[in-house]
Amino acid sequence: LDPDQVFKTLLVNVDADRDPVVVVVPVSCMVSMKLVAAAVGGKKAAMCDPADAERITGYVVGGISPLGQRKRLRTVLDETVDLFDTIYVSGGRRGLDIAVAPGDLIAYLDATVADIATS
Repeated sequence: LDPDQVFKTLLVNVDADRDPVVVVVPVSCMVSMKLVAAAVGGKKAAMCDPADAERITGYVVGGISPLGQRKRLRTVLDETVDLFDTIYVSGGRRGLDIAVAPGDLIAYLDATVADIATS
């Protein structure tokens, strides 16, 4: 398993009047709030409060999956997903990763692909 193929799922609040945005980035990277906001046409972004993220997604922090959340939210994947035939995302609990083809994940989630990560 190439560590570069492992991606984490985070919830980000973009502007106060919207639902949070699901972001999927390599575990080795940080999320650029400025780039996430720009990717979804917002002005300002900040990490979602962990308790809110758990309530909104139905998953525990550290095990949030981009799949099967309580409500379908706008999703942005970092552009590095295009470098791989397979990536690994959380399967819904800590320590459980599932393999998925990036194209399938993008199509299923109707996700946007953008440059949203910093090293």
